[in-house]
Amino acid sequence: MKSERTRPFPLTTFAAATFLLAVAGNACAHSRTAGGSHAGLDIPEISHGEMAVIADYRGRIMDLAASAVDTNEPFRRVLNYAEIQYSYCLWGRVPGSVTDEESPFNECAHAYLAATKAVLMSMREMPREAPAAGEIISAIDAEMVGRGLALITCRFSGEAFNTADIVKPHWSKLPFHPASLASLTGLASLLGLMAFALRRFLRPRAQSSE
Repeated sequence: MKSERTRPFPLTTFAAATFLLAVAGNACAHSRTAGGSHAGLDIPEISHGEMAVIADYRGRIMDLAASAVDTNEPFRRVLNYAEIQYSYCLWGRVPGSVTDEESPFNECAHAYLAATKAVLMSMREMPREAPAAGEIISAIDAEMVGRGLALITCRFSGEAFNTADIVKPHWSKLPFHPASLASLTGLASLLGLMAFALRRFLRPRAQSSE
């Protein structure tokens, strides 16, 4: 006798499960202390105004850093931290994560962009990378002045970071930030639709093999 087929996983259940797992993961993880960690390398703070511009240049900065030859351990550790923080911040894909102070992703965006800035400033001291790094720094400075962003700050602007201290999104604030909630709910629904479509695609093959 054929076994009873499993019912398709409802999209609402999938979205809810995704959200609950994220919240649970954040609750179980260690949280940042007010003073931060001193086990790693310190990373200077970044202003809210700088973030908006450096986010636009992040690709160029990271490409230059990836091709750097004359590197040292501190540089590689900060670069690695910048990449890890970027992934924790969902690769900067959540709307408002860089520009909106109230976004649950804003502090983690500060962290990866502060590390990105530190990487850029380090390359200014490298013989081979210095000219390209200098061009990027000049372009960033000019754009900040042109857009009047130099003096714009927020509550995270004076916050320094440390490579031993990962900054995670504030998941508990997600339900109170409509843009972030809508974005992640849409992503969960898209993944659910993809899983459902894949299931429908594979079902005829399973039936034909019976």
